[in-house]
Amino acid sequence: MLADLAQIAAGLVILLLAGDALVRGAVNLALRLGIPALMVGMTIVAFGTSAPELLVSVKAVLQDAGGLALGNVVGSNIANILLVLGVPALVSALAVNREVLRDYLMMLAVSALFMALALTGVIGRWQALVLLGAFAVFMADSIRRGRNARREPADLEGADPSMPGRKIALFTALGIIGLPLGANLLVSGAVDIAETLGVSDLMIGLTVVAVGTSLPELATTLMAAIRREGGVALGNIIGSNLFNLALILGVAGLFGAMPIPAQMMQLDLWIMLAASLALAPFIWFQKPISRIWGGVLLLGYGGYIWALIQIGV
Repeated sequence: MLADLAQIAAGLVILLLAGDALVRGAVNLALRLGIPALMVGMTIVAFGTSAPELLVSVKAVLQDAGGLALGNVVGSNIANILLVLGVPALVSALAVNREVLRDYLMMLAVSALFMALALTGVIGRWQALVLLGAFAVFMADSIRRGRNARREPADLEGADPSMPGRKIALFTALGIIGLPLGANLLVSGAVDIAETLGVSDLMIGLTVVAVGTSLPELATTLMAAIRREGGVALGNIIGSNLFNLALILGVAGLFGAMPIPAQMMQLDLWIMLAASLALAPFIWFQKPISRIWGGVLLLGYGGYIWALIQIGV
């Protein structure tokens, strides 16, 4: 058990470091090749920060642990709102602006689409293609809107105009090598723990793996709260949740079918939808997420984890 926990921890650390290295290397390589900063921000950075979850989900599907892949995404979406927004709100109220309204509505639409597809009982290839189609629509709309708000390279995560070519190559190589290695360690350790404890891979995915892969968002959002840039933090969470459902499950579904566990239909998907809808009043009325509401969000996440333990999935 301790060895498996150490393996999961090592996998998470490697995933976080490799994901960061890939973003830094890819961003600076793209800018060096003359790719517009807008395209870099909307594609390379976004894909790079989602790479750990993507690799974990694909690896889980290939190991016939579809429940872990589904749990990773659904659990991460729940944790992103209740935990990742709740903790920083305790530090400083998170400001909200209407600029995220369009993306928020798209996130709700994709959540509803995923729940409708889940009613078929499985996320297979045709369901995956539907999700990827929705993701393509989102990306096209984001790029269209972004044309009026082009960002300079210095505003992009990981951008360094003075970075030498050797360093760019090193970061890119470390990311490419480290991501599959970290995913393999994390998934293997999680599956072994599930078998040892006699619980489903869904349970491990909804808890340990979901929280682990949400750590980058938590760190980013916490720093944004300290810097009083709550609007940026909220936008990152909304984008991350949409990427999780449409891109990650869409790609994972191309590698193998993921049957939908009955317990997920009865509880987890509804908690995910409820957590998403809980943001509506703040976004619509542009009300900050205060410390009190941050505490409410955290209590909600604690209640959800308690319910999972009681169900014993």
